Amino acid sequence: MSWLESFILGLVQGLTEFLPISSSAHLRLTAAFAGWHDPGAAFTAITQIGTETAVLIYFRKDIGRIVSAWFGSLIGKVPRSDHDAQMGWLVIVGSIPIGVLGVTLKDQIEGPFRDLRLIATTLIVMGIVLGVADRLAARDETGGKHRAVRERKSLKDLGVRDGLIYGVCQAMALIPGVSRSGATISGGLLMGYTRESAARYSFLLAIPAVLASGAYELKDAGEGHVSWGPTIFATIVAFVVGYAVIAWFMKFITTKSFMPFVYYRILLGIVLFVLVGVGELSPHAGESGD
Repeated sequence: MSWLESFILGLVQGLTEFLPISSSAHLRLTAAFAGWHDPGAAFTAITQIGTETAVLIYFRKDIGRIVSAWFGSLIGKVPRSDHDAQMGWLVIVGSIPIGVLGVTLKDQIEGPFRDLRLIATTLIVMGIVLGVADRLAARDETGGKHRAVRERKSLKDLGVRDGLIYGVCQAMALIPGVSRSGATISGGLLMGYTRESAARYSFLLAIPAVLASGAYELKDAGEGHVSWGPTIFATIVAFVVGYAVIAWFMKFITTKSFMPFVYYRILLGIVLFVLVGVGELSPHAGESGD
């Protein structure tokens, strides 16, 4: 991998990680469209450490408060009923599904799941799911001619059941094209949470999973055509760009709809199907031996 490739892929990772359009799919597609080798699941997981570092800094006050309360609840200094202490437990509970499935499906994640036809399918299907969830949220928030405004749930209403459902939604993002934020935000909206609450918990929930995945994949860094230098460089680029994107996105969702992302996902999926269908792009483009 050249330094130019690592810069562009790091830029793509930073731009797409927090948006509900799937960063893993865009890394895969960027390489395929450019005629490069697929950067692989290990490269993706490690560069995500950069964007998750941006989350740690952006939400540092929330994270510090939650971690402090959680540890305090273990030694009896903070009541276990404390909201922040409970959030600590809920992040742990919500991380279980992706941890179990990530290890179980490792071979599929690094192989069959990276087929461009599957990515096109997940882009379209999850785009539709996000669109439905967004419309339901908008209906509750604005009401209508014959419908009163309905108050949506905040993170104070989050319990074990909803935390596990969030976790299952996050685990779906092991398939490129689903999108971690897209799946968890959609799940949150369908469960009745506000856009901001769904996004905030989505980002907090991703921290343990992404950092653990990146650490696990470190052993595979430097293998094949991807060396340590470009991987580290891409991770740094992803951090810088990712921090700017998350700040913009948190402001965007307070007043805007997710529909632009829905249209983008569906259009990209259709274009991808067409390119593969007419033979302009191999479903395995960039893979070893392609």
